[in-house]
Amino acid sequence: MNDLLFELPLPEYFDFGVCLEYLNRSPLECLYLTDQEGITRYFSLEEGPVLIRLTVPAGDKLRVTLLHGERPGPDAAAWLARYIREWFDLDRDLAPFYRIAAADHLLQSLAELHRGLRIVGIPDLFEALCWAILGQQVNLAFAYRLKKQLTAAYGKSLEWEGHIYYEFPAPKAFADVQLEELCALQLTRSKARTVLEVAALIAGGHLSREELLAMPSPEAAEQRLLQIRGIGPWTSQYVRMRCLDDTTAFPVGDVGLQNAVKFLTGMDRKPTAAELLELAEPWRGWEAYATFYLWRALY
Repeated sequence: MNDLLFELPLPEYFDFGVCLEYLNRSPLECLYLTDQEGITRYFSLEEGPVLIRLTVPAGDKLRVTLLHGERPGPDAAAWLARYIREWFDLDRDLAPFYRIAAADHLLQSLAELHRGLRIVGIPDLFEALCWAILGQQVNLAFAYRLKKQLTAAYGKSLEWEGHIYYEFPAPKAFADVQLEELCALQLTRSKARTVLEVAALIAGGHLSREELLAMPSPEAAEQRLLQIRGIGPWTSQYVRMRCLDDTTAFPVGDVGLQNAVKFLTGMDRKPTAAELLELAEPWRGWEAYATFYLWRALY
């Protein structure tokens, strides 16, 4: 089956190949499969599980085709289209960011090298929070390993043509999970406790992406997240950046950001938070995009 579901118009300054390079940065990624032409991903929709493929055959439209499963109805197809637009930040005009980058000694070459790269978002709040929690104070490879183990243990899956495709677990999947079960997957006790608390909050209707987006400011949304035990400034800033569409998010405590600036400036130490904030003055309003591009200097 290769049934066209819909096509999404692509904005200026979008390069699918550059985004694929970012998505392909770890062989341990378990939520989608990338190749030179596109991405294959599994979703559980109301009508049932589907396996879809994203390609850009003509250059100006993102084509979404159904590889396996029942064709989704109008509501499910609209949800899927919205998810994909948010996943690749397709509704944002990047012209102002590129004007800033062109005049910035740190960003200029990165913006040219990775032109068309969008912040690859995580539209699902629970997945975004878990990914940030799992990534606290560990290297990227180990964070991916933790995500794969958590997803394989509690997420839905679909085997198709010799490959198992996973969907990140829903919060309700953790309703009866005990702390020790997550610790057996190599999560620390504090991370396991935070994952379970976030799952309970979202499953119980006490925390949602919609609620956070409706708050009067990104800072107010961050304060809501900081009330959760185990969620600190780095985690909340990361979620603002990857899930809440906040281009002003600036995770100054991020080791990758610090290492990128150290490498690009030739400093003999990591920059302090104050130094990063001063450095980011010209990036005002686009700190998250600057961070995303600076990360690309590391891999």
